[in-house]
Amino acid sequence: MKQQEVLQHVTTPLVNPAYAPVIPRFTDREYLNIVYRTDIDALRAVVPEPLEIDEPLVRFEVMKMGDVSGYGPYTESGQAIPVTFDGERGEYLHAMYLDNFPATASGREISAYPKTAGAPNLYVDNGALVGTLDYGSLRVATATMGYKHYELDEREAEAQITVPTFMLKKIPNYDGSPRVAELVRTEITDVVVRGAWTGPARLQLFEHVLAPLADLPVREIVSASHILTDLTLAPVKPVHDYLTGARS
Repeated sequence: MKQQEVLQHVTTPLVNPAYAPVIPRFTDREYLNIVYRTDIDALRAVVPEPLEIDEPLVRFEVMKMGDVSGYGPYTESGQAIPVTFDGERGEYLHAMYLDNFPATASGREISAYPKTAGAPNLYVDNGALVGTLDYGSLRVATATMGYKHYELDEREAEAQITVPTFMLKKIPNYDGSPRVAELVRTEITDVVVRGAWTGPARLQLFEHVLAPLADLPVREIVSASHILTDLTLAPVKPVHDYLTGARS
């Protein structure tokens, strides 16, 4: 294979790439979102500067992807933390667990999504929308919400899922020193809200050393939403370089 041909491949293995070179379009994406209050000191321990915390809030999410170009259907779960950066409100993606390797690999390599392996699920059970997350054979999160109790304004639903998202891009050098250490920003675009609801909700988080969701403990449920949508993820853009201290 010629050098120029090597450069034309987006990732390895060259003969069987880990993911397709596409900009994924998400169709029939279903959210269960539960915003809860937690301990401010626990947030300060995990949210990186220069991001700032206004309130001790966390959004636990389970997302069922009905169809994704390049990846197919899968399910994802994680925690997002409301923050501000240079006066702009957004969310810091703290951790994401999913059951699809191509989506995991591309999310980490091309962007900066903090994705790792997990077994999330989203389904309806006896009048409740249920979101669960297992790590290996152990349950680490169980969320329940009344199924379609009250309609949610579509504009509010869109606002919930389109806030700017901040993530850490970390790539080590061959000696273990940081080669890339950036704070990046992205957002959701081309949104079509197909339905949105709110209702009563509960959330349980269980201790696990390799899936430490419970390190951000649930103190009070603030709100919950169930949203059906189609959307596209915009490319990430660096906004802060930790190696130079410079803003982009």
